[in-house]
Amino acid sequence: QVQLVESGGGLVQPGGSLRLSCAASGRIISIRTMGWYRQAPGKQRELVAHITGSGSTTYAEFVKGRFTISRSNAENTVYLQMNSLKPEDTAAYYCSMSISDTWFSVSDFWGQGTQVTVSS
Repeated sequence: QVQLVESGGGLVQPGGSLRLSCAASGRIISIRTMGWYRQAPGKQRELVAHITGSGSTTYAEFVKGRFTISRSNAENTVYLQMNSLKPEDTAAYYCSMSISDTWFSVSDFWGQGTQVTVSS
């Protein structure tokens, strides 16, 4: 079985920074895309950033220039460096990975979520 474990959330003041990590473990043959999503109370889950196996990245407009997604294929880990945080960035952040856990299929896996709160 595959598990994704996130870390790095917390409380930070506006303008501050946080770095989220998400590590995958278990039966993993290969990892294709990795991404970060977020969900604020009363709102739908939304894409924050996405990185392909070749390293191509996509960002939501509301984080461009402030957040950076990166990955370590050797460690099966995806990172999200968040700078210049704003109160509206407050949400639960979830990582997701498309993983080949057998030779014949690719499945999407999700982390349990980590809370980011931006407040003075």
